[in-house]
Amino acid sequence: MAQRLLRAYDEIPDGTQCHRKTYITTAFGGLIGAIGSAYSVVLNPADTHLEAVARAGRYTFTAAAVGAMFGLATCVSAQVREKPDDPLNYFIGGCAAGLTLGARTHNYGTAATGCVYMGTAAALFKMGKLEGWELFASPKV
Repeated sequence: MAQRLLRAYDEIPDGTQCHRKTYITTAFGGLIGAIGSAYSVVLNPADTHLEAVARAGRYTFTAAAVGAMFGLATCVSAQVREKPDDPLNYFIGGCAAGLTLGARTHNYGTAATGCVYMGTAAALFKMGKLEGWELFASPKV
């Protein structure tokens, strides 16, 4: 499912159809959050079922919000700047995602650190895609 979401995200040109790109990044973030919350609930069992559901929802919805902010900020930045294939758009989107995470935790340090690290990672991801970098090398036989 994750591969299908990433493929659908790549099919849409940057700076166009912001609603679809935001939907895809929100779904991807929600999927990552659901996986993380499942690990959290299994590895650190809650005292009550209600507490487990609350923790799962908190992780899932936080990750979905981070994904939504990334998709929206990246797409709007590409439209406003009129430079659709610029890694700076992805840095801005990653920074917005990091700030969302910081707002969720009520911590300025988390927001600043998340902005820098998530923005840098997103910009490097875009640079790699533009220049044809391989994330995982294919085996040479």
